[in-house]
Amino acid sequence: MAAGVVGAAMALTLTTVGTSNAAPAGGEEEGYRLGEGRMGISAEKEAAGKERRQIGAQDTSGVQGIDVSHYQGSINWGSVKSAGIQFAWIKATEGTTYKDPKFGANYTGAYNNKVIRGAYHFARPGSSSGAAQADFFAKNGGAWSADNLTLPGVLDIENGSSSQCHGLSQASMRNWISDFHSTYKSRTSRDVVIYTTADWWKNCTGNWSGMSDKSPLWVAHWTTGSPTIPSGFPFWTVWQYTDSGNIGGINPVDRNKFNGSRDRLLALANNTSLAKPMVDAR
Repeated sequence: MAAGVVGAAMALTLTTVGTSNAAPAGGEEEGYRLGEGRMGISAEKEAAGKERRQIGAQDTSGVQGIDVSHYQGSINWGSVKSAGIQFAWIKATEGTTYKDPKFGANYTGAYNNKVIRGAYHFARPGSSSGAAQADFFAKNGGAWSADNLTLPGVLDIENGSSSQCHGLSQASMRNWISDFHSTYKSRTSRDVVIYTTADWWKNCTGNWSGMSDKSPLWVAHWTTGSPTIPSGFPFWTVWQYTDSGNIGGINPVDRNKFNGSRDRLLALANNTSLAKPMVDAR
C-alpha cells in the first residue's frame, strides 16, 4: 500500500478514536452498567442450560474472524494474524458517552498486522435516540475509509438489559434502528452491519424485513450446525458460531465465519460491486 494511503488511514484512526474512557461510576440502564455491553450477551442467555459442544473442523474452515473488546485485555495482533484470522470487529462505543479503553490499541494493532478490521457499537436503545448513538459512533471509531483494511461499522443490537427490548415496542425499535442506519450512512457513506440473534430480532422487531436490502447480517448462534437467522433477512454475511475460541493467545474469544471468499470480504470492506449479492447460506 502506498505510504500516503497508510498515513491517511492512520490519521483517520487517530482523529476518530479520541481519548478512551472507562465506565463512569453510575451509568446504569435497566440493570446493567455502562461499558458492560459486549457481543454475545443474547447468545449467551439463549445458550444457558444447553449443551455447549465443541465446534467441529468444518466450522473453522473458510474466512475466519474474531470480535474483541476490553474484556480480552492486551492482544498480540501478530499472533492473531499468524493463527489464520483474516478479519476482526472491535468494540468502539456504547450509548453516547462510553468509549472502549482498548479500542485505540486494538484498532491500530489489527491495522498494522494487516487484519481487516472494523468497529462496533453496543446499542442502548432505552437511553437515547438511534441518530444520537450513530453520530457518537461515527465520530469515535466508527468512521470508514477505502484502504483495503477497514470494514463498515456494526450495530450490535441485542438483549443487554433486564428488559429484553430495552423498554421499546416493536414499532419503536424498528424506528430506532432505521434512524441509526440512516445517520450512520450519512456520516460514513456505508450501510451499517447489523449483529443480532434470531430470537431477539423476532421478539423486538417482529421479524422486520426493512433492513434486509440495506444492512449485511451478522448472526450470533453458537452451534455446530448451520445458524438460525432472523426471518427478516434472506441470508447471513457473518456468523458468530462460538464464544469459546482460543486464538493467538486470546482465550476465550468469539469466533466468526464470513459467508464467502476473501475477495468478497475485501469487497465488503471497500464497498465494491462484488460485495452483493452474498451467497444464500441457509
